[in-house]
Amino acid sequence: MDKQKVISKIIAQLVEELDAWIKAAQAAHAESTHEQSKAENKYDTRALEASYLAQGQSRQAAELEAALAAFNSLGTAPLPDGSPVDIGALVELEASGQKSYYFVGAKAGGMEVLHEGQEVIVITLQSPLGKQLDGKKQGDLVSFALGGRSIQYRIAAVS
Repeated sequence: MDKQKVISKIIAQLVEELDAWIKAAQAAHAESTHEQSKAENKYDTRALEASYLAQGQSRQAAELEAALAAFNSLGTAPLPDGSPVDIGALVELEASGQKSYYFVGAKAGGMEVLHEGQEVIVITLQSPLGKQLDGKKQGDLVSFALGGRSIQYRIAAVS
């Protein structure tokens, strides 16, 4: 799997999400300051609610900007053989013949991108999966509890 293309897809998706959050924040801000949002009585809180919404959406946009900056600063070269899992690693896990792919990022954990028909999930080292993988190398085994049972995965590749 081409790590550079995966990073490019993550960045493209972050840009799309950032654009959507910025537009939403601008719309909520416009709503909060519009003359028709002026309170008609002491119980009318439309403008206040819209300003809280705009503030939350602006915070989300700022987090996406930070994630975008983090991904733009990552190196795209594959890691040398034997490298441990760390930020910037594309990890392939295998269990019972099934493969799954994870990209370890500094931010944007939980994001999913589709690359060459395979789902790649962004995780951080702070996530439960990231903690399990941190520092492990190709060939190492990791176990995860899923649905009340433990599943053992082999790290098939770290690039």
